[in-house]
Amino acid sequence: MEPGSLVLGIIAGVIAGAALGYTFYRYRHQQQGLHARAEAERLLDEAQTKAKELELKGHDEALRTRDEAEKEAARRRADLQREEERLARKREQLDDKLEKTEQRDRRLSQRQSQLDKLANDLAKLEQQRTTEMARIAQMTVEEAHRELLAAVEKTARDDMARVIRQVEAEIKEDADRRAREIVTLAIQRIAAEAGGDVAVSVVPLPNDEMKGRIIGRSGRNIRAIEKATGVDIVVDDTPEAVTLSSFDPVRREIARVALSNLIQDGRIHPARIEKLVEDASAEVNRVIKEEGERATIEAGVPGVHPEVQKMLGRLKFRTSYGQNQLYHAIETARLAGIIAAELGADVKVCKAGGLLHDLGKAMDHEVEGSHALIGADFARRYGVDARVVNCMASHHHEVEAESLEAVIVEAADAISGSRPGARRESIELYLKRVKDLEDIANSFEGVAQSYAIQAGREVRIIVRPEDVDDLASLQLSKNIARKIEETMQYPGQIKVTVIRETRAVDYAK
Repeated sequence: MEPGSLVLGIIAGVIAGAALGYTFYRYRHQQQGLHARAEAERLLDEAQTKAKELELKGHDEALRTRDEAEKEAARRRADLQREEERLARKREQLDDKLEKTEQRDRRLSQRQSQLDKLANDLAKLEQQRTTEMARIAQMTVEEAHRELLAAVEKTARDDMARVIRQVEAEIKEDADRRAREIVTLAIQRIAAEAGGDVAVSVVPLPNDEMKGRIIGRSGRNIRAIEKATGVDIVVDDTPEAVTLSSFDPVRREIARVALSNLIQDGRIHPARIEKLVEDASAEVNRVIKEEGERATIEAGVPGVHPEVQKMLGRLKFRTSYGQNQLYHAIETARLAGIIAAELGADVKVCKAGGLLHDLGKAMDHEVEGSHALIGADFARRYGVDARVVNCMASHHHEVEAESLEAVIVEAADAISGSRPGARRESIELYLKRVKDLEDIANSFEGVAQSYAIQAGREVRIIVRPEDVDDLASLQLSKNIARKIEETMQYPGQIKVTVIRETRAVDYAK
C-alpha cells in the first residue's frame, strides 16, 4: 500500500472515530437533559401537590375557626336575649307591684278619710242624741215614732245616695275605659274627609252678559228652566255666577247640570231647555245608581236590593250641617263594623244598619214622618233583614232597640256625626241651641244657675243645696238629660253635670 493511501485511511479513521464519539456524546447529553427535565417536572408536581394540601388544610382550619366564632357569638347573643327578657319581666313585675302599692295607698287614704268623716259624724250624732233625749222625754209615742222614722229615712237616703254614687262611679269607670278603647280603635282605622258641602248650588258664568240670556226675553228662559226643574234660580249682583235654590237636592243637581250644559251649548231657548233638562235628569239618575252601588261595595254590604241602592245613591246630594250624607253612611257602616267585631256582635248586620240608617233622608221631603221610620218602612218593603230595619228605626229612639247591633249603629252614627270637622252649623242655630239648653235646665225646681259650655256639648247646673239633696241631684241630672233628648235636635251627645255645694259660714267676734 502506498504511503499516501495509508495516511488517508488513517485520517479517515480518525475522522470517523471523532464523528462517532461526538454522536455518542450528543446522544448521552440529550438523555441526561431529558432525565433532568423529567426529574424537575416530578419535583414541581410534588411541590404543587403539597402546596394544595397545605392550602386545603389552611382553608379547613379557617372554616373551623369561623364556625367556632359564629357559634360563640350566637351563644352570647342568646345569653343576652335571655338576660334582656329576664330584666323585662322583672321590670313588669316591679311596675305591677308599684301600681298595686299606689292603689293600696289610695284605698287606704280613702278609707282613712271615710273613717275621719264617720268619726266626726258619730260625734255630731252623739251630741244630737244627747240634745234630743231631753226633748224626746216630753214627746208622745206617736211624735217619737214620727221623729224616729224621719231620722231613719234621712240616714237611709244619705247611705243610698252614697252607695249609688259609688256603684255608678265604678261602672262608669269600667264602661268609659272599654268604650274609649273601642271608639279610639274605630276612629283610628277610619279616615274621612271633613264636611264642606252646602245646601245651594252656584253655577259659574263665562261673563255677566250670560245672565241676560238665561233670563231671556220677558223672562221666558228662566221661567222655562224653573218650570222644567222645579228649582228657583237667583240672578243677583254676584259677578259671573247664578245661584240655584231648592229643598230637593236631586232637583237642584239636575238643574245645575242642565244649566251648565246650556251655557256650554249657547243655544238657550225653551225647546232646548226641555231637551237638556231631560238629558241632565238621565245623567243624574245614572250617577245616583252608580253612587249607590259604589257605597254598598265600599261599605262591604253586598246583596242590597237595586231600588234600595238607588235610594241610597240619592244621599250623594244630601247634606246635614255641611256633612255629606252618603259619606256619613259609609263612615257609619265602617265604624259599626269595627265596633261590632270588638264586641263580638254581628258585623254584617251592623254594617248594613250603619249604611242604611239615614236612608229616609233621601225621601223625607216627600213623605210625612221621621226619616228613621220612613227609611225603615222603605227597607222593609224591599225585604231588608228585620234586624237591620230595627237598627234603622231605633237610631233616634223612635222605637226601642231590640239588639246589641242596633245600639252599636246608634253609637257609630253619633261618632261619625260628632267627630271634629264632620259637621258645621250657623251661628244663629248654635246660639239657639245653647239658649235652649239653659232654658231646659232652668225649668226644673231647685236649679239656681245653669251654663252651656264647650260649644253646647255640656251643660253645668248649680242647684240650691237646701232644696236638692245628693240623691235628688242624681235624679235631676237624669231628668234633664232625658228632657234634652226628647225636645232638642243636636249632633253627638250633651253632658249634663249637676253641682251641689254646701257652705257653712260663721264669724269669730
